[in-house]
Amino acid sequence: VQLQASGGGLVQPGGSLRLSCAGSGRSFIPYAIAWFRQAPGKEREFVASVSGGSFFKYYGDSVKGRFTISRDDAKSTVYLQMNSLKPEDTSVYYCAARLGARDMRDGADNDYWGQGTLVTVSS
Repeated sequence: VQLQASGGGLVQPGGSLRLSCAGSGRSFIPYAIAWFRQAPGKEREFVASVSGGSFFKYYGDSVKGRFTISRDDAKSTVYLQMNSLKPEDTSVYYCAARLGARDMRDGADNDYWGQGTLVTVSS
């Protein structure tokens, strides 16, 4: 599966953005998809994940209640709706895929990664 992340940009604090992760190359359906982020000088952080069939969704503590992950398998795309953005959300956001996973918070290797998309939250 090839993954293409998009939707990043500059937004003011309190604003919203929607990121997209588009998959291609093979069936998207059985893959769990996650968003991670990494800011300069910081470790990579889990943001959110959704299992195949959208049965399980998980969020990092810092984004709970503000971010929502969803998937549209007909379009082979996973979305990350980000609301009430804060300056500390500034980061490069990456999507990743893992076959058959339920929970991608465990730090195990992922099968595929997309390139990052930069989100900058600043006034």
